[in-house]
Amino acid sequence: MSTATGARGGSPGAWGSTTWARTSSALGVGAALVAVLAGRPDLAVLAVLAVPPLAHGAWGLLVRRPSLPPGAQVTAGHEGTAGAEVPARLALAVPAGTDAVHVRLRGPGERHLLLDAARTEVPVRARTARTGLHPLLAADALALGTEGAVASGPVAGQPLPVLVLPAVALLPAAPLPWRLRGATGPHDDRRPGHGTDPLDVARWQPGERLRRVDWRTTVRRSAATGGVVHELHVRRSLATAEASVVLVLDSRDEVGPDPATWSGVLPVPDDVRTSLDVARAAGAALARRYLEQGDRVALEDLGRHGRPVPAGGGRRHLQRLVRRLAAAAPQDRPAPRRRAPHVPAGALVVVLSTFLDDEAARLAHGWRRAGHRVVAVDVLPVPRARSTAVRTALRLVLLEREDRLAALVRTGVELVAWSVDGPAADAAGARAARLAALTRLRPRPGATGRPGAGVSPATAPGGSGMKW
Repeated sequence: MSTATGARGGSPGAWGSTTWARTSSALGVGAALVAVLAGRPDLAVLAVLAVPPLAHGAWGLLVRRPSLPPGAQVTAGHEGTAGAEVPARLALAVPAGTDAVHVRLRGPGERHLLLDAARTEVPVRARTARTGLHPLLAADALALGTEGAVASGPVAGQPLPVLVLPAVALLPAAPLPWRLRGATGPHDDRRPGHGTDPLDVARWQPGERLRRVDWRTTVRRSAATGGVVHELHVRRSLATAEASVVLVLDSRDEVGPDPATWSGVLPVPDDVRTSLDVARAAGAALARRYLEQGDRVALEDLGRHGRPVPAGGGRRHLQRLVRRLAAAAPQDRPAPRRRAPHVPAGALVVVLSTFLDDEAARLAHGWRRAGHRVVAVDVLPVPRARSTAVRTALRLVLLEREDRLAALVRTGVELVAWSVDGPAADAAGARAARLAALTRLRPRPGATGRPGAGVSPATAPGGSGMKW
């Protein structure tokens, strides 16, 4: 808030004369003193200049000065969406005798508003690229009275905490686990069952329904025995099942593109997306893809012990997952897990992490050795170092991280880079192409999915670590 119109001295909410009123009064009094001391009657006319501001200021301070300080508070809904404008309302508490209010909105894109005191509510909007619980807007108010002769403020307003939800993108494809679960579901399983896609024609077995009898095949094969039907033949189809997916979010750290902010001493700007923002968006997009096709999704947070979101399905479960992703934030440094979070048998495990340390990679190795299909989603923003010293340190950190990711790929973990340098459209296209490539992968016949059974290191850069 500019100090040129601020009140002099006292508490921030006290009313006092403004700078211009004090300056004009001092100039008038000074001109009168110069005229008296110099003995110049012609200069005494300048003393008249001091009368209006002095009278104006005295009238404002003694007669019309308001008794209460001003106030401004921003109110909005408890939730918003990243990248979209969050509607809010600016409520003014203006005491009697106030002419105008100067409001500074602190937040993404600072703005200054000069409002008439008659307006007690003003609609405002805020746009942010970050997700999670953030103080989105705060309003500082400075009130003006007596045509600008007196002022009160600035009075700092309390920030408005808003839970900004990640934008839920629509993915064209997503990989499935090696084994499907359940007797029903949206996917065709490799085992015989009651589905829609035909498998073969086989002899009737006790317990199979008669409506599946293929009478043409039965009559054709009974022609060799003189038309006597000795065996029935039935049409068999592929069973349908559902996929079980576990999203593992690594919320233990939150870093931005500038490595100088990784220590936590320097804050990340509000208009820059962090690794946790990328992880929230990736998790929400994957959850939407699986839930819309009828699968079940669970959520584990490595930054919080004992607070998972159990597997579920449907639109309400997607809303629950998105809110839990948005609420995830770095807490006090948690102790390393002695035991990996429980994962259902045959589930697909998606690990969303920066992989700047060994914790997430160690857990991914364990799930892969247990026979799960594991997809590692790299959410580290593309680093941009400014100084030579930072670039040198960044190179050492990235070399260690590349060795860690290469070890994951060698054990059969499939890698997807969610943050790609370049335009947003190119990054989305690269992600979609990589996910589509993982969707087309199938294990070789007889392979169990465990390391050593149909598994070998990838030969191409960014490969899946599988031999097909």
